[in-house]
Formats: sequence, C-alpha cells, structure tokens
Amino acid sequence: MNKILLHIEGLALLVLSLYFYGYSQFSWLLFFILLLAPDISMLGYLINNKIGARLYNFFHTFTIVIIVIFCGLLLENQTALAIGLIWSAHIGMDRMIGYGLKYPTNFKDNHMNRV
Repeated sequence: MNKILLHIEGLALLVLSLYFYGYSQFSWLLFFILLLAPDISMLGYLINNKIGARLYNFFHTFTIVIIVIFCGLLLENQTALAIGLIWSAHIGMDRMIGYGLKYPTNFKDNHMNRV
C-alpha cells in the first residue's frame, strides 16, 4: 500500500507542476527540452556507484527544487521558476514510474524498491 501511495504522490506532483507551468504560460518547448535534463546526473555512475548515487540523489531530491522555485518566486525570476517547475515535474514523473533515490550498492537499488 505504501508503494502505491508513493506512486500517487509522484503523479500528484507531476500534475501540480504541469498545472503551474501552464498557468504561468511558460514555453512548452523549453519544458520538453529540459524535462530529462536531471538524468544527466546518471553520468556519475561512469566513475563508480557511490559517486553516481550521490550525484543522482542531489538532482532528484526536492530540497534543491524547492529552493529554486522559492528563489524564482521571491526574486520574480521567471527563468528560475520555470526551471524549478520543470525539475519538480521530472521528479514527480520519476516517482510516479517507480524511480527513487539511489543507494550506492547498485543503480537499480532505490528507495521505491525497498518500500
């Protein structure tokens, strides 16, 4: 049951991010170009699992995204706000599908699999 709730939570974040992105009338072309950009962090796995997991988790945690969105709102910076919403949509999409924060043991070993 907990795993299903995490998938639903990811879907909710994705839908909410899409709503606010559309409401703000940002470029959908930019959205689709940057949607998978956080996955570039997987290149850390070319070095080793530990660095790969740390880099991946840094780009797939909500803390940084919330800071980016907050700064975008506070500074009235539309670019930061758009990037933050795209980034949160990416994380929501990942969680909805079942990808979670990585453990350093193996790329496929993530917190969603252990729930």
